[in-house]
Amino acid sequence: MATPTTNPESPVKAINLKVRTEIRSLIDSAAKLQGKTRSDFMIDASRRAAEEALLDQALLRVDRETYDRFVAMLDQPAGGPGFERLMNAAQPWSQ
Repeated sequence: MATPTTNPESPVKAINLKVRTEIRSLIDSAAKLQGKTRSDFMIDASRRAAEEALLDQALLRVDRETYDRFVAMLDQPAGGPGFERLMNAAQPWSQ
């Protein structure tokens, strides 16, 4: 399935933005570095940010038994070899 940015039949609509001069310069520098136009750079960055925001809101549905097992695991005290190794690791902030 084609995404809206790759489907030539998808309608294109303008979005107008007002930004401070230093932000525009920053965007232009980054776009040039990636070999993109300002518009393409901003569209790509906005699309990625939108996808991340939507993915952060994902809803996971499970049956009651699965949920109860999950909650029981969360309620168990931490332990095991991985936990012990983590707790005994050197703390970089206290050196």
